[in-house]
Amino acid sequence: MEQAPREETRVIRPAAVLDERTAVRILAELARLDVGRGGVWNASSSLWQRYDQPWDGRGGSRGSATLVGSIAVMYDAPHRHQITIYKVSITATGLNKGWTVDSLCDDALSWVGLTLESCPRAELTSPPTGDPFRKAAYSE
Repeated sequence: MEQAPREETRVIRPAAVLDERTAVRILAELARLDVGRGGVWNASSSLWQRYDQPWDGRGGSRGSATLVGSIAVMYDAPHRHQITIYKVSITATGLNKGWTVDSLCDDALSWVGLTLESCPRAELTSPPTGDPFRKAAYSE
């Protein structure tokens, strides 16, 4: 008997980075598409969540809406006014509905003409060389 997938999480390496202008446009669209306003996104300062439908619960609660995936973001990183996308998770419900890490990111980034693949990436630096545990030689 085949077991249904539980969740998929991927750390984005190198992390995707949005400049200030692009980030403002995306955040404006996610706010416009907020689950409390009939949309499907619930964006906070560290997590952008995509639901399968607007929240329809009593008093503005989730109700029958189901989370399909989350995008973990860091504001003001690597530089001030930039947003870094560093981890994405798709729930079992999202996987069953055909969502992938790429399609979830593409859905959020589509408002600025980007995809996860075309999004600018953080520059990776080389790790330090040498033995970090070796005591430095001191000269007097």
